Amino acid sequence: MKYLVTGAAGFIGNFVAERLCNEGHEVVGLDNLNDYYDPALKLARLDRIKHLDNFRFIKMDISDRDGIANLFKDEQFNRVIHLAAQAGVRYSIENPMAYIDSNMVGFATILEGCRHNKVEHLVYASSSSIYGANKKIPFSTEDNVDHPVSLYAATKKSNELMAHSYSHLYGIPTTGLRFFTVYGPWGRPDMAPFLFTDAIANDRTIKVFNNGKMQRDFTYIDDIVEGVIRIQDVIPNEENNPVTEGSPLYKVFNIGNNQPVELEEFIGCIENSLGKKAVKKYMPMQDGDVVRTFADVSDLEERVGYKPATELALGVDEFVKWYKRPGAGYI
Repeated sequence: MKYLVTGAAGFIGNFVAERLCNEGHEVVGLDNLNDYYDPALKLARLDRIKHLDNFRFIKMDISDRDGIANLFKDEQFNRVIHLAAQAGVRYSIENPMAYIDSNMVGFATILEGCRHNKVEHLVYASSSSIYGANKKIPFSTEDNVDHPVSLYAATKKSNELMAHSYSHLYGIPTTGLRFFTVYGPWGRPDMAPFLFTDAIANDRTIKVFNNGKMQRDFTYIDDIVEGVIRIQDVIPNEENNPVTEGSPLYKVFNIGNNQPVELEEFIGCIENSLGKKAVKKYMPMQDGDVVRTFADVSDLEERVGYKPATELALGVDEFVKWYKRPGAGYI
């Protein structure tokens, strides 16, 4: 089949595009290569897969209404995996309009492309951040998510509402995936695994927020990709998604490790991999952040047999090996 993968120079999108190509599909990868973090890392990710004959890269912003409309019309994609977004919870406090442009206007252009070109399945990235300060654990897709604590989270909740409207009105099958703290080789430099590893390796102090009383459902990249690939083959319909309210063509899943760990434990794994101790500075909670994330993935496991398999220590070891490899010019 022919796929559009948006965010193909991003962390998750790059691995998803590679996996689809390796399975014999034709993939058009889209990214605007913005400078939210060093574009050199994004280009290096693209270098990983540029040799694949069934992969093509197009530089384009998803908020380019005419450009996206023409792309869909010209390419006639069978399926779309939409992973492009303005990322980052804390940055959304400083630069909210970037999130409106990319995460809402951009998502609308993707929905319109699917609507007018008979795309058989749209899979898109939501986020665990939409659970906000939810105290009930583990987080379930049945929980109320009407109280986001960051604009980033609000845009992701908006994406789910927009997807439901398009599923209901235009018959577009949509599946949202609420990702939980993805980490691994080629990961984002603004995320804790990279920030902590880089600081410890270079004898800098690391900031540990909420005085270390944080838990995250860290999920290794290979487990995330496996879940994405499996679920994109399960197109929501009246048979496999019998709902009493809403559209049977609309579905949302959590995709996480189902095993939250203390931030201190995660730092300890990095220390063990590097063979160095961290110098820590304990800090108060930051605006927009949450104390704990914990994914209930029973629905995804029931639907596609998804069960994360990567132990934290192994995943951190793989990340640190990537970080320490020779010739990493953008670190």
